[in-house]
Amino acid sequence: MTVIAFTQEMATLGSDVAAGVCEALGLAMVRHEVGDHVAGKMHVKKSLIRRLREGKAGPFERWTADERSISLFTAEEVYDLAVKGGVLVRGWGATMILRTVAHVPCIRVCAPMDLRVERLMRRLETDDEKLARHEIAVDDHARASRMSEHFGVHWGDPELFDLTLNTARIPVATCVDMVVGLSKSASFQETPESRAHLANLALRSRVRSALKANPATAGIGVSIDVQEGRLILRGIVADEREHALCHRVVEEVAGGAGVEDELTTMSGRMKTFPQQPRK
Repeated sequence: MTVIAFTQEMATLGSDVAAGVCEALGLAMVRHEVGDHVAGKMHVKKSLIRRLREGKAGPFERWTADERSISLFTAEEVYDLAVKGGVLVRGWGATMILRTVAHVPCIRVCAPMDLRVERLMRRLETDDEKLARHEIAVDDHARASRMSEHFGVHWGDPELFDLTLNTARIPVATCVDMVVGLSKSASFQETPESRAHLANLALRSRVRSALKANPATAGIGVSIDVQEGRLILRGIVADEREHALCHRVVEEVAGGAGVEDELTTMSGRMKTFPQQPRK
């Protein structure tokens, strides 16, 4: 099923483009739902996650925010949405999270700053240009900071996207047609290989999130790899207790997937756990 990763800058008409694409392709649009999932996992208010992403959180909120958890739980939700298919994921780093999945086009909508300021002033019904420019600058800075911190990339790098649309020159309707055409092209059709790659990424993400969400394993550094649907645990744990805790959490998430345990304790000894048969 079709999956589109979509990002936009404030006041670029990106929301109009996304809505048009969803209508044309019969896709569900997901935006705030990702933040709701993250807030639920972290047991915090949804408004806190929203303020953090918009760059409007206070100093204490930023100091107490666990960015690692936000990143892990966001990726988990985005991958799970992509596995289900029939969705356009708007924002939340989806263009970075899903960019290695061959059948997912990564779209960016942009426009020149001055035009964005004009559009935002009209939307807010104000003639305060300074206010509009400030709002856009704060939003842009927050986005660039997230991309740098979470993914180590420079926001706006054209190589990060399959298609970049400038709404100063391209009407919304034409933008919609271009995204729809790209998603229907042979280059972005799902294959068994791309589907398997996405499933592996989703499984890995669910395991990493489960380890982080469990207080007993949240602070343990474990490397998770997935090969052909089989989980591989690597890393060094303090003792056999931590070893058993990690393995137990992973097996609960793995379900019918096999688990290859290569964890070692600080003493360098390796304990082998019985393998669960595939179902």
